[in-house]
Parts: sequence; C-alpha cells; structure tokens
Amino acid sequence: MPSEMTSHVIEEYGEPDVLTETTIDVPEPDPDEVRVEVVASSVNPVDYKIRQGAIPDFAPELPATLHCDVSGVVDEVGANVTRFDEGDEVYGMPGGAGQQGSLADYVVGHVGTFAHAPESIPLEDAAALPVVALTAWEMLVDKTTVFLGDEVLVYGATGGVGHIGVQLADWFGANVTATASSEEKRALADEFGADATVDYTETDVESYVEKHAGGDGFDVVFDPIGDDHLQTAFDAVGPFGTVVTTESSSTQDISAMHERSLELGVVLVILPVLLGERQERIGDELADIATLVDDGVVEPHIDERFAFEDVTDAHRLGESGDFQGKILLVNE
Repeated sequence: MPSEMTSHVIEEYGEPDVLTETTIDVPEPDPDEVRVEVVASSVNPVDYKIRQGAIPDFAPELPATLHCDVSGVVDEVGANVTRFDEGDEVYGMPGGAGQQGSLADYVVGHVGTFAHAPESIPLEDAAALPVVALTAWEMLVDKTTVFLGDEVLVYGATGGVGHIGVQLADWFGANVTATASSEEKRALADEFGADATVDYTETDVESYVEKHAGGDGFDVVFDPIGDDHLQTAFDAVGPFGTVVTTESSSTQDISAMHERSLELGVVLVILPVLLGERQERIGDELADIATLVDDGVVEPHIDERFAFEDVTDAHRLGESGDFQGKILLVNE
C-alpha cells in the first residue's frame, strides 16, 4: 500500500487553472469510514462553484481536493464497518463539500455515504450518478409524491439532474413535459422518456400550460435550475400542486403559493455530508437508485469523458453548459 497518492487540489479559489496536480498522504479511514480506490468522478455545478469561491461555506479546508461523486473499489474498512468488505465495488458521495473529495487516487468517507455500485453499467459510469440521481430522487420522492397520470413539467430536461428527473417521473407513470432550448435537446428528452417537449425560448408559459396541462397547471414542476425558471414554475403549477427545486437563493414573488395552496420543496443533497450526520440516507437512497439502474429504469447519459489530469478542461466545459447529461472524469 503506497503512503502517498496523486491528488488534484486547489490552494486558492479562482478559474479552472487553479486546479493543480500534487502528491499528498493517502488518508486513513476512521472507525466508521471506508477508504475507496477511486476509479472515476464527475463534474457537478457544486464542484466548480466551490472552486470559484462562490460558496465558500461548502468548501473543504484549503488546500482542497474537490468533487463529490465517486465510484471505485473498497480498499480498507474502518473497525466499525460491516456493510462493505475490501474489494467491493461502490459508488457514493463522501466528500468534496465540507470535507476532502474524490479527485485523487483514494478517498475516505463515512460508510453511510456509499452503496454497492449498479452491476449493469461500467463501474466508472456509476460515478456520473450520485449527486444528480440523489437530487432528482429527493425532489420527486421526499419533497412530493408523483401519482400515475400526474402532469409533471421538467425544466432543464437534458441537464444532469433533469435527465434523471425525466426518467424517474416517467417510471412513476406521470405524463412528462420537458423543456429544452434546441431541437437536439428536445429529441434527447424524448429518448429519456418525455411525453412532450417544449421550446421554452419560443413558447410562453400560458401556451404550454394550456396545451400540456389542460390550462389548469401542472401537478408538479421540477426545477433544477432556479432563478427565472423558479418564478416561471409558480406560473406553471396548478392549484394544490408542488414546485420542487434545487435553488432558492434568488428573490421570488411567492404569492401564488397562498393563492393556489401550493407546496415548495427545496433540496440540498449534500447536506448530510456538510452536517456530518444522517449520512446513511445517502447510502440507502443510492442502494435504491442502483436497483433502478439494474432494472433499466435509470441510465446516466455521459456526454464527455476526461482523464483526471484534464480536469481543468472538464471544468471549463461544465461552466460553459455546452453539454448534455454528465461530464465524467476517469482516474487513468
């Protein structure tokens, strides 16, 4: 077992080129932790927002190893761990926010932040799932209930969280309307399971509510984007409906919540890692998601693959928004 490993860290906040390759000590797992030899990670907005310095309260201590998602092989288990054995293939969300992340040869994390990886997809591809699949799951399961035949509107339907949201809503039996800004994206949303698609840049809210939700409004509006989309969600949702979102930092007029007896659910999926408690919910939900993957319900769409050494390019692509689904990072 080597005593040192390669890690990609930031010593200060800034542009993608602040990410540098260095050598650090291999971390030792505490009694309730596992150490995982990293096969892959992926890029999420939280990763580059931490790198930018936009959310310093979420950042690990500098110099920081970033990235929340991971897939890999258990290398060592802590004294109290019985859930996994050395050699198990796992995926999880052990760090990258609040504590050191997975952009390294090894990562340690609380045992509750991992689950056995899906068996039906390559282990490296499983690293595309944790943040986005957990977020979509908590939005549609924890924050609302989607019933058979419900009208569900999904914003950003080909993005990381959105493309999983479309697949889950379709599996729940909803009639899924997906928004996307280009013909290519709308075609991809169809592949994910959308029943109808809308070019939100050319179609006003009243028009697609009338066409796809009978004029009354959608039962659930799924918003992983926020800002202007969150305000539009209140216009698109019907009486007694629910808006679920990952963003609530912008100022909104929420008078519609009272006027139409609405519910608003906000998800911060990394909260158990930040708090250092209730981590088991991560692993339990990831176990359910792995079953859905193996049952053919959910599949991550990977747009681009980069080696860890090319993480700067991966971050630039992530910030540009010029991709669909997920950007994968492979520890070659």
